[in-house]
Amino acid sequence: MDHQERIIEKAHELFLRYGIRSISMDEIAHHLGMSKKTIYQFFTDKDALVEAVVDMELNSNENECLICTQRSENPVHEIYLGMEMMDDMLRLTNPALIYDMQKYHPSSYRKLENHQQGFLFGLIRENLLRGVEQGLYRPEINVNILAKYRLLSVFMVFNPEAFPAGKSDLGAIVCELTLNFLYGICTPKGQKLIQKYNQARNKNHNHDERK
Repeated sequence: MDHQERIIEKAHELFLRYGIRSISMDEIAHHLGMSKKTIYQFFTDKDALVEAVVDMELNSNENECLICTQRSENPVHEIYLGMEMMDDMLRLTNPALIYDMQKYHPSSYRKLENHQQGFLFGLIRENLLRGVEQGLYRPEINVNILAKYRLLSVFMVFNPEAFPAGKSDLGAIVCELTLNFLYGICTPKGQKLIQKYNQARNKNHNHDERK
């Protein structure tokens, strides 16, 4: 791994853990054991580094989402796999991350918004269309409206006004919002799958808690 990759990886790790605003270029240099001057050879300022980290994260997210689609047994299962992926991400992510990006790094935040409204919206929309086609989702649903609703509800967990940091179990909130979404769109056939995947999810979580 070259210097530039190491800087991006370490900044990514620190931003996820502590948020963007609280981590300075000096601290990133200290954690890497290199001078700040070396970092500035690759990135003109912190904004450029944040943008590189966001690019890496969005590429990774696209790959993980596509893997979820490929691994899924059906559209309902795909949403459960996505929820597990979100659980893993939330355990590692400081909720202030997106707020920091929106307020202090607007160009990076616009990249995130484009990713949401482009790739993620399309992914959700395709899931809804396949669910209708397979008889798992109600045929009369408006896929465009519900894809936007699903997208907004997922990212709502990062809103500190709705869910204050340190006072909210974000994983539990995502699960509650997801189940509400699924029960709202599923046919009886789809609801049987919800029950099946709920049982498997609860069994796995109980097993993890006993470890």
